[in-house]
Formats: sequence, C-alpha cells, structure tokens
Amino acid sequence: MSIDRLLTKVLELYQDVHDDARTEQIYGSTTALLTNLSNPLNLSLLTSQLLIAPAIWGRPDAMRTCYRVISIFNSAAIHVRRNELENAKHKGPRAGGGLGSDAWAAAVLKGADGQSNRWQHLLVFTGVLMGMESGNRNSLSGGMRRTVERAVVTAANLALRKNEPVPQAPAGPVTLALNFTFSLLSESSRASLNCDALIPAATTAMLGADGLEDGYFLGAVDIDVRQAVERFTWEPNSPSYLHITQLEKKPLVSGLGPLSRLLGYAIQNARDSQVILQLQDDLIAFTGKLFQHWQVNNKLSELEISEESIYLTPETISGTWEGLWSFLKKVMYAIVAVSQAVVARSLLDWRLKKHDVAPVVAAKTLHTLRNLYFISSRNGSDSFQVYQFTYLTSLDTLSRFGDASAAFLEEIKPNTEGTIPFHPLHRTLDLFYLNVAEHLPLHLPPEACDKLIIQPAITYLTNAAAPLSPRMMELFESAHSAVLSVLSCPHNAPITVKIVPFYAETLFSSFPKHISPRQFRLAFKTVMQILSPPFPIAASHPQLAETLLEMVRYRASIAGQDPNGQAPLPPPPAADPLEAQEPMSEQSTLVLTLIDALPFLQLDIFEDWMTLAAHAVNEIRDSALREVVKRRFWEVLVSGEMDVERAAIGVAWWGTKGGREAVLFGRAPERQEEMYMMSGALSRPERGSKL
Repeated sequence: MSIDRLLTKVLELYQDVHDDARTEQIYGSTTALLTNLSNPLNLSLLTSQLLIAPAIWGRPDAMRTCYRVISIFNSAAIHVRRNELENAKHKGPRAGGGLGSDAWAAAVLKGADGQSNRWQHLLVFTGVLMGMESGNRNSLSGGMRRTVERAVVTAANLALRKNEPVPQAPAGPVTLALNFTFSLLSESSRASLNCDALIPAATTAMLGADGLEDGYFLGAVDIDVRQAVERFTWEPNSPSYLHITQLEKKPLVSGLGPLSRLLGYAIQNARDSQVILQLQDDLIAFTGKLFQHWQVNNKLSELEISEESIYLTPETISGTWEGLWSFLKKVMYAIVAVSQAVVARSLLDWRLKKHDVAPVVAAKTLHTLRNLYFISSRNGSDSFQVYQFTYLTSLDTLSRFGDASAAFLEEIKPNTEGTIPFHPLHRTLDLFYLNVAEHLPLHLPPEACDKLIIQPAITYLTNAAAPLSPRMMELFESAHSAVLSVLSCPHNAPITVKIVPFYAETLFSSFPKHISPRQFRLAFKTVMQILSPPFPIAASHPQLAETLLEMVRYRASIAGQDPNGQAPLPPPPAADPLEAQEPMSEQSTLVLTLIDALPFLQLDIFEDWMTLAAHAVNEIRDSALREVVKRRFWEVLVSGEMDVERAAIGVAWWGTKGGREAVLFGRAPERQEEMYMMSGALSRPERGSKL
C-alpha cells in the first residue's frame, strides 16, 4: 500500500473505537507514517488528527494510551534520525521520508494545535524529545532542541494551570511526560517549570490510581493466602500477586526512582511553602493507609521475621513473599527520597525554619517514617544514607522544641500500659517509639520524661520472661538506651535517684539473656558516668556509684563459681561486628564492666577499686578470656580515658604499689608473662643484676 493510501486509511480508522488487535494495528501504522511521510503538512495533519482520534482516546486505560502515544513519537523520532544518518552516508534511494531531524520535529510540533488539549501536546513533545535526544543521540540542532524543550515546559505549565471553568488536566499524563523528559531538560528549561503546581499533581499521580493506588493492593493479599498442612502458602498465580506484578509494570510505578527525583526538584524550587506542607499530609495519609491495609487486612502481618520459615512454605518465601517485600522496599525508598527533599528544604527556607513551623515539618516527617517502619525495620532496610539523614535531621529539629516533642510522643505513645503487645506490628511501632524517645529528653521536663520515656521503656525492662527473638532483643536494648538517655540529662537528677537502683537491678537480670555484652557494658558505663562529677547527683548521693560497683563485683564473683558464668557466650549477630572480635563470658564481661567504670570513680576510692578490679581479673579461669580483660585494663591505663589526676594515681599504682603484679600475675603467678609497662617507663632489673 502506498504511503498516501495508508495515510487516508489511518485517518478513517481514527474516527471510531476498535478492538485491541485493530488498535495495535493503528498504532503500528501511525508509527510507519510518522517515519515515512515526506510532506511536513501531512505530518502536521497526522499529528493533529491523532490527538483528537476516538480510536486512540476512547480506550478505557487512559494511562496506557498516554504511554503508547509517547512511544509512537519516540520510535518515529529514532527511525527518522537513523534514516537521516543513512541517507547522509549513501547516495541513492532515500530511506524514510527524507526529512531531516529538525524539519521533522518542526512539522510534528505544528500538529499540536488548538483542537486538542495541552496535556496531549505534552505527550507528543515528550516523544519527540526522547527519540531525538535521549541516549546521547544529539539529533537536533541547538536551536531546535531549545524549541522542543520550551514546548515541553510551556505545555506542562499550561496543563497544570487552574483556569476555571476549564477542568484541570489529569495529573497522571502530565507527570508521566515530565518524568520521562526531566533528565533531558536543561537547567534553564527546568527553572521555568511551575513547581508549585507540579508538586500536587505529581503527588496525586504517584500515590493515586495512576500510581500506587493508595496502598489498596496490600488489602487483597489475605484473600489468596491458603493454609497447606501446617504452613501458609501464597501462590504466584493468585489474583492478588498478579495484581502486584501488574502494578509494578505501570509507567509511574516502574519509574518511582526518577519520579521521586522530579518531586525532589519541585520541592527544592517551589515558591509556596504551603504546597510542601500539604505534600507531607498526603504522604502521611498514604503511608497510614499502607500500614492499615497491612495490619488489618492481612493475617501474614502477624508473623515476625524469625517465624516466617516456620509458618510459610519454602516456595512462598522464595517467591511471592520475597517479591512483595522487594516491591514494598521500592515504595519505601521513593517516599523517603521525597521526604528527604522536604527536610533538606526545611533547613534553608526561612518560612519552614520558623519556630511554629519547624517542629511541625519534623513531626510530619517522623509520622511518615513511623508508618513505613514495618518495611524499613526489616533486615536493616533503614540503614541507607537518605533515610538516616531524613530521620536524624527530623529528630534534631524536633528535639529543640520541648512542647512539640512531648506532643509528638504523646501522639504515638504505646497504648498497652505495662504489657508487651502481642501483635508483632505493635511491637515494631514500640521499637520506633523507643528509638525516637531516646533522642528527645534533653528539653523535656522531668515529669514528661518519666511519663513518656521511662514508663514505656519499663514495660520491656520488667518483662524479662518474654519470649526471645531478634526483634525482642532490639526492643530490650532500645528500652535500655531510652532509660539511659533520660538519666544522662542533668535536669533529671530527681528521676535518676529513684530509677538508678531499680535500673541497675534490671540491668543485671537482663544480662546475658536479653542484652548483649556490649550493650550491658555501655549501659553500666553510662550509669557510672551519670553518678560521677560534674553531675549533681554525685554530690547529693556520693555512695551510690560505689554501691553499684560492689553489685558488679559480687555478680562477677558469683558468675566465677558457676560453670555457665565461666563459659564463653554465644557469638554475637553478624550485624554487630563490634562484639565479634573477642570471646567473652558472663564473668569476664562483668569484670570488663568494672574496668570500664574506673575513669569515672571519685579520687578517694579510685586506687582501691583498681586493686579490686585487678584481683577480679585473675579470678577468671579461662586464660583466653583473662588475656582479653588484661588488655582492656592496660588500655584504660594508657589510652587517655582517664583525666590527669587519675592517670597520675594509676601510674603510681602500677609501678610502685603492686598494680602490675596484681594485674599480670595475681596472688600466686605460675609463670612469667609478657611485661606491660607505661610508655617511657624503665623496666625493673632482674634480681642480682647491676644497673
């Protein structure tokens, strides 16, 4: 069929809606015509008619149609450029229509006339720019490229503009087009974008029906979960999983990464700060729905990570289950990337830095991260840099405002007073709460610290009989950290006096079953520091620190008489490399705790406790464990952890008061061991030798 007859036939087919097969044929014929037409007027006519054709726009899936229109002009532009290069190399019959890239692009742009909508024009311009310039093709001249870029930006701005009574353009097609072209636009073209209008449109497209469907895809999973013998199975061919796989193929969902960068640029360059606050509300609403769908409509949310291999079939774990969490992580990455842009702007925009706005921005960001915590807390998914910046910066901002911090904690406070929640998701939220609370006590009054931090943490500290799991270990350690953060604040001295004895006893009862050796040592070291000068409690209760040391020494002595206390503890998790270096037992950890506390003791008891610690070292029977403790003792003496006064006492004790012999050889050394000495000291001569 000649090109002119094909053009006539395609224009006739445009006038009615057809079935899928005929529609695909129309798409293919349109691409062929755009590639091979030689008359610019026919190109403009074809473009103009395509943009109003019922055969194209009468289809039910509007976003798929938009994607196909972009694809048509993208493919045609690639072929036109290829034909242009071929014609330049070879003389003879011309390939394609014979038009150069600039002339072809100009003819197509003229076809975007007043009969069609601006957002439809944007789809055409997007296809042209992508086909000519993506992949470093550089097909257009500098002037024509600037013309096409201006056309893209102008069409986008006009489509996003509210112009009553004309209805606003659908957000999905505009966002889709800009998502494809944003990386191709020059800085000057990007600067012309109406970011105030782009933010709500891109947010709606990303989170709504054209994108992530408001999280409703999670609510359908439970229907397809079946029980097989004693385990649950979720088949790959189930409707809910097939829907998720189709959802991932949506243009806006498969392009969540570029879309989050587009939104990030708009956030950084928007003039109206109110649209940013509204964006935060939209993110909170979406993540809240996502969490609710997972909690209320899915029985699989009742599984902890450690229980998945028990209750799920191996095929489910390696198939649908892994695919679901992979998709949820992509969603989480995109939401966090957008939140990071908001937080970054809040540090620079004076309107968002105001005292009545800054804590609101921080609290909204933390609400979003809390709703996503059931995803980000899996297998260290919250460790990437963008998440940490967003989380910690929001905490730093919120912690400066005591009233806002108290209000935020009150809003997300666990509602299970005194009992550990049964549902794993509730425990996950408790973990987020304790991790956040740990950063906020500095500007909270003592009463608020007790109510909002100490009491929720005590729920986990006093339930030592709770079943152990990796998540429970995290909760126990977070509860200890939260309590220590309160005790570390000087203005909380009245609370410290009441809590320290109880907390110390809880600490001993938790170790080594519920907290690791590193966490135990760190917690006790922090308590000793709190009870030492210059903290006011050191003057009001001077005996408290020594009492706790006596408790540690007594526990170490008891552990030395128990075979379990002398045995090396199980190796720590691979995720905790700080402990994976040296072996430890319960007894050796307690002795190390004594040694860690030495730099904080008051001067009048410092030397006595060095001697007691040295004796405790040699009560450790295992030589490998004992050597670890000796090295730590020596490290405390020489590493600069002590101040000048204590260091001077330590030198005298080591050199002239028997400290060296007590540490290295104990009361009855069996053999000469490697000599440890202070840097710059003279070694003691052997008996009978002459100096």
